[in-house]
Amino acid sequence: MNKTDRMLAIVLELQQRKVVRAEDLASIYETSVRTIYRDIQALSEAGVPVMGAPGQGYSLMEGYFLPPVMFTAEEAVALLIGTDFVEQRFDAGYGLKAQASRKKLESILPEPVRADASRVRKTMRLLTTGNQATSGEEKDYVEMVRRAILEGRKVEFHYVKKMPDSRGDRKSIRSAAPYGLVFLQGSWTLVAWCDLRQGIRHFRLSRMKDLTVLEERFEMPPDFDLADYRPPDDRNLQVRILANPDIADRVKESGNYYMETLEECEDGLLVSLRVRRPEEIIQWVLGWGSNVVVLEPESFRDQIRDEAEKMLKRY
Repeated sequence: MNKTDRMLAIVLELQQRKVVRAEDLASIYETSVRTIYRDIQALSEAGVPVMGAPGQGYSLMEGYFLPPVMFTAEEAVALLIGTDFVEQRFDAGYGLKAQASRKKLESILPEPVRADASRVRKTMRLLTTGNQATSGEEKDYVEMVRRAILEGRKVEFHYVKKMPDSRGDRKSIRSAAPYGLVFLQGSWTLVAWCDLRQGIRHFRLSRMKDLTVLEERFEMPPDFDLADYRPPDDRNLQVRILANPDIADRVKESGNYYMETLEECEDGLLVSLRVRRPEEIIQWVLGWGSNVVVLEPESFRDQIRDEAEKMLKRY
């Protein structure tokens, strides 16, 4: 790193942290403490208001930011989530560039905006992407839920479950304390404390109707962290299928959430999936037609056969 780049990096570091020791700067930029002293002197002579406190370190005069770019919290979050996406989904080289970009962006934000942006980012996670477009209503719901999280308000909505309950009913009215939003498999999912079930549940925004933000408030549990949260894994049914070689690539690229292992063999592609109930993947299996065969469990083979016979009777 040349002197000019190092001096700019020092300013950015000082903007991000209140006080930094010369020894710490020397360690970060792999140079000597004496060189840091010279850099600080050069910055001061150039008009950068660097203040030094004996025994504590260097800091910038309050209110000084470089460059003079002002972002709202929402604008900052949009850019920061973009760097998160690049870091997660691109190669290591771009991942490092994304980290550097995020650090520079955070360093130029005034403290109140940086704090607001940090709060918003902690309520949203981007895990995977999908090809399914997000509807206008779902985007509106994302905004409403995000606001509800920041204001600590509960939400209420009509919900259509993927699978019917023991009574065969798929519809219900829920009130919940929203903890965070996760973008998974092309859809936004709300992680929330459900008043009806008295536990943390997951709700896809695309299955919600008549979402409203309530006046009732809630407090986020102090031990809940969306970044560390892992839902309990209750997928106890193992399913194995064999895909013809001609569609092996497409099966791999489908990225089915329930797939665990893929194994190339002489007859095609062996796919192992783990589900709660066979109904969770029956449409996916049927979608491949005669190009896949269910190997186990036998009960699921029978279920697929029954569905195929029903389809045949309709033609």
